[in-house]
Amino acid sequence: MKTILKFILLGGVIWLAADQFSGIAVSSFEYAIFTAVVLAIINVFVKPLLHIISLPITILTLGLFSFVINALIIMLLDNVMTGFSVASFWWALIFSVLISFANTLIDSLVGNK
Repeated sequence: MKTILKFILLGGVIWLAADQFSGIAVSSFEYAIFTAVVLAIINVFVKPLLHIISLPITILTLGLFSFVINALIIMLLDNVMTGFSVASFWWALIFSVLISFANTLIDSLVGNK
């Protein structure tokens, strides 16, 4: 039940971000929830591979390259889904920082397992 609540809350954050920022677009609230689910799936399967491949660069930049990896995942999400889009890499970077902050806040409110 907590997982469903987290997806709904994250979908709300995605929908609000699309409403407030001109570089991010989502077609509807339901699609924002679906975007949160697809983002979670991509984070489970693709993100660990990108972290392993880019480990030397991440160490060299003291972890700051992780922001670039998150932005690339958002750009991948833009290419995979039709109802979600970001205008540029910089909007993807801003959106990924916002999503990371929102996930931290949601986890602290709802709680982990």
